[in-house]
Amino acid sequence: MIRINNIRLPIDYDDSILKKKAAKALRIDEKSIESISLFRRSIDARKKNDIHFNASVEVCLNSNENKAVSKAKSKNITIEKPYEYVLPEYKNLNQRPVIVGFGPAGMFAGLILALAGAKPIILEQGADCDQRVQDVENFIKTGKLNTLSNIQFGEGGAGTFSDGKLNTGTKDIRARKVLVEFVNHGAPEEILYNAKPHIGTDNLRYVVKNIRNHIINLGGEVRFNTKFTGLKIKDDKILGVTIQNNNIIETDNVILAVGHSSRDTFETLYKSEILMEQKPFSLGARIEHLREKIDKSQFGKFAGNEKLGAAPYKLNVKAKSGRGVYTFCMCPGGVVVPATSEENMVCTNGMSCFDRDEINSNSALLVSVNPGDFKSSHPLAGIELQREIEKKAYQFGGADYKAPVQRVGDFLNREKTVKFGEVIPSYGRGYSFANMDSILPDYVTESMRDAIVKMDNYLDGFSNPDAVLTAAETRSSSPVRILRDKESLQSVSIKGLYPCGEGAGYAGGIVSAAVDGIKCAEKILVK
Repeated sequence: MIRINNIRLPIDYDDSILKKKAAKALRIDEKSIESISLFRRSIDARKKNDIHFNASVEVCLNSNENKAVSKAKSKNITIEKPYEYVLPEYKNLNQRPVIVGFGPAGMFAGLILALAGAKPIILEQGADCDQRVQDVENFIKTGKLNTLSNIQFGEGGAGTFSDGKLNTGTKDIRARKVLVEFVNHGAPEEILYNAKPHIGTDNLRYVVKNIRNHIINLGGEVRFNTKFTGLKIKDDKILGVTIQNNNIIETDNVILAVGHSSRDTFETLYKSEILMEQKPFSLGARIEHLREKIDKSQFGKFAGNEKLGAAPYKLNVKAKSGRGVYTFCMCPGGVVVPATSEENMVCTNGMSCFDRDEINSNSALLVSVNPGDFKSSHPLAGIELQREIEKKAYQFGGADYKAPVQRVGDFLNREKTVKFGEVIPSYGRGYSFANMDSILPDYVTESMRDAIVKMDNYLDGFSNPDAVLTAAETRSSSPVRILRDKESLQSVSIKGLYPCGEGAGYAGGIVSAAVDGIKCAEKILVK
């Protein structure tokens, strides 16, 4: 097929315009085009009076394609082979592999192993998606937390209760496999070509169930409400895993895809002398603005256009402190949600449905934190820093899982908020007025103050005094890295153990975690 890059499209384009543009680029008659499809599409909003799409398309002709490309003489036009994921050559495994965790990493590791006929056993301490939704809704309504079934734990991992953002920094070709499988299991087809794809929490809930059922139909097992409690090891090799009630599942291959919030699992691994190290992560709060204000700032007179949708943003500055400050997991037209997984602590995350039609837009406003900021050299010291902040957030939120909030104007002026302006917090559990300085370390709040003002230079209205900060955002990534061999991806401590995904410190987002899961599954198959 032929790929044509850098096609400019008006916001209101249709398929006829797409075909016309492709024919013009190739210098051929439109009738020569047998089929055409979008490969990539991004919004170019650099000039607010001239917002348009920039696209790449894939074209099949009913004539000689090589000849057409040669005739066009354009660096934007190339011959490409359609992408197809192929399982590596492998031998049958002696024992069924076990996967701990059913977030993106565990899910895609399980899918690959199931496709290879390896019949994986997947252990998930949380509930299936339907029960998990009930548990989360009950927590928001009553404040009764289920520590094993919440926004962090359960089918699909933390990503199930998020915006379902699928843009990633990884260049690994397996990322395409992840998107294709999401579409095959019910995700909107536009995630295959949008430069900033997202599924939305509402779509993710049935997509992850479809993937689970596919794994089961291929002979795999997914055991919910099944807690991993340890490893059975002999001569530095995996012999099995233990689960609740001291039951043992014998296996010689374990993929550890537990997610970045499985703190008790990290403690269990540390006691088993699995080598791990401290890892940099980030701390901060959620920041909320009116969606229509962000849309206007980003899209100007085109704000509200259905094809553009709610406007995203991504900001990154260096504070006077020398620390990097950035926005993360931005949720256009979304809400801030209670993401705690331990009692008497409060942490937050952002979530959007596919339509992104809530009144506010929010993102994490994060400050980089390094091991030098931790209070000890213990590998799990970063977790203790997270817990310390989450306990303060719980206390200053009112000790009933409400969240502490502060207007941005009051935060910049070091004043306690007494009333809201145009932005009302979306945090469903409720909130209490509190100073961010009472919850977050000084090096974080000072960096945030500097960054908010600087970010306003790139996004007009970001420092709006009526914008709202909600604390605390502590779980953007794992503060721990479980050491593994670069080639085999096995733990440097134990053969047959594959630390995987975000929790192990090797991914940062749904797609990169899923890709890491695929890579670990491949290593098991070819070992």
